[in-house]
Amino acid sequence: EVQLVESGGGLVQPGGSLRLSCAASGFTFGAYDMSWVRQAPGKGLEWVSTINTGAGSRTYADSVKGRFTISRDNAKNTLYLQMHSLKPEDTAVYYCNLLRGGVVYWGQGTQVIVSS
Repeated sequence: EVQLVESGGGLVQPGGSLRLSCAASGFTFGAYDMSWVRQAPGKGLEWVSTINTGAGSRTYADSVKGRFTISRDNAKNTLYLQMHSLKPEDTAVYYCNLLRGGVVYWGQGTQVIVSS
C-alpha cells in the first residue's frame, strides 16, 4: 500500500525558512518522479515542484523559483522541500504527490502558515 506522510510544517514569520519532509513507503521510491503541490486557503491546488528519479532534473513554479529547493534521499525513501524567504502567500497545506500507473497518490498534507 502506497503511503506518503508529510511533516515539518508550522507557523513561521515572513522571511523565515522551513523544511518539509515526505516519508514514502509501499512502492519503489527511487523509481518515480515526485512532486510537491500546495493548496492555499480557499484556493485550488497549485503545483510547486517536481524532481526526477535521480534528482538530476528539478522544476519549480515561478512563484517559488529561487526560494524553494526540492530534493530526495532514495536510500531513506524521503522527499524534501527546503523553503526560504517565505511569504504570506506561501501559506497553504503542502502535499507530496506520486503518479504511478495512472493513479495519483497524496499524503495527508502539512500546514504551513507564514504570518507575523
